[in-house]
Amino acid sequence: MTEHEPHGSWVRSPRIGLPLPAVFALALLAAPRVVLHDLDVIEEGTFVNALFVFIPPLIWIGIAVLRKIHRPILTLFVVGVFYGVLLAVGHQILWNINSDDPVMLGGNLADIDPDVQTVIIRVFAAISSVVTGTFVGVAAGLVAWALIKTRSRSTNDSSGAHDTTS
Repeated sequence: MTEHEPHGSWVRSPRIGLPLPAVFALALLAAPRVVLHDLDVIEEGTFVNALFVFIPPLIWIGIAVLRKIHRPILTLFVVGVFYGVLLAVGHQILWNINSDDPVMLGGNLADIDPDVQTVIIRVFAAISSVVTGTFVGVAAGLVAWALIKTRSRSTNDSSGAHDTTS
């Protein structure tokens, strides 16, 4: 069996390195933090919050390294985009849970209709969430890439396949 044989959606995609359901599942690992944070179950700056922040990307990195994904930056970029979309959807759904006071624009935009202000703020919040998730994915991908390169060099060095010209 090669990765190019069609066996349904669980076959590793040659472009992104993992099947789409697996990519989405990795993104889902980070979703509980969104809900728990927006519901004020966990607070920023706590150890529990740190676990919810760092464990999912560490798992992403671990999967990329253990599976020796050929393009870990691309793979985790896609995971990050999915995570960003989940982040945006979660924030939008839970927008008014902890506050009855609407968020309002200030300065020159303070006179805009409140409903229009809400739309503007929500659109920018959604964009910010997707950018944040994407950044987390790319950062994790860079770490995974560095670890994979380091492991492959150390494997080549220990097998005697190093350069002797220097």
